[in-house]
Amino acid sequence: MNDTAVAASKHIRLAREDGILTITIDRPAVLNSLHQEAHFELNAAFDLFRDDPALRVAIITGAGDRAFCVGTDLKSLAQTGPYEYPPGGFAGITTRFDLWKPVIAAVNGHALGGGSEIVAACDLAVAAEHAELGLPEPRVGLAALGGGALQRLARDMPMKDAMRLALTGARISAGEARRVSLVNEVVPRGAALDRAKELAREIILCAPLAVEASKQVMLQSLAEPDLAAAMRRKYPAAERMLASEDAIEGPRAFAEKRAPRWRGR
Repeated sequence: MNDTAVAASKHIRLAREDGILTITIDRPAVLNSLHQEAHFELNAAFDLFRDDPALRVAIITGAGDRAFCVGTDLKSLAQTGPYEYPPGGFAGITTRFDLWKPVIAAVNGHALGGGSEIVAACDLAVAAEHAELGLPEPRVGLAALGGGALQRLARDMPMKDAMRLALTGARISAGEARRVSLVNEVVPRGAALDRAKELAREIILCAPLAVEASKQVMLQSLAEPDLAAAMRRKYPAAERMLASEDAIEGPRAFAEKRAPRWRGR
């Protein structure tokens, strides 16, 4: 889907600003829950982000201040019946394993079920102080299988904390989510998006290929059996970075005491 088609989406809003793409789930009447059409619109937005070299960082958030996303729109699901997610998975992001540009979650309100899956799939997350997060699926006879949260949380936080989320279905506060490293920061109500943009601007100060190499090395190294194997592995994004013009520009700018002019090549 091209930029014009994404801009005409019914269930999301896009905004570009200095290399930052802000993706807003715009279904506040149903607490930004997702149905089939919304999933595919989000998938198209992340495709746009992936393919546009001018876009450096994506932020995903929800409309209003009640909910970031509360998962699947169950009323819509009852009408449509089961459906397959787009290639990028739940919300177009949870099975997107080749996106080396960073994505930040601005958790403006409750992130439950699939909403927590989205947060877990992002590289960074900022949560408003009133937000609650959780995987309530076991309380309705299901498990959180749709977007890889069980696998990610088992890798990203202490196992006992991950098990608590997975087995009880209980909600946790934004402060508790910070303690268990599900989010990076907790900010006042209404400030999550602004703080996410500040983080995005910090990332944009860095060379784009260096950022992509860093993300690729960190994520792909997890597949190796030990540290030595992880360090021996070849990482294409790192090789591209080392051979780039930016790898020359960075030290030169430092020596000349000026801001670097990144070209992403």
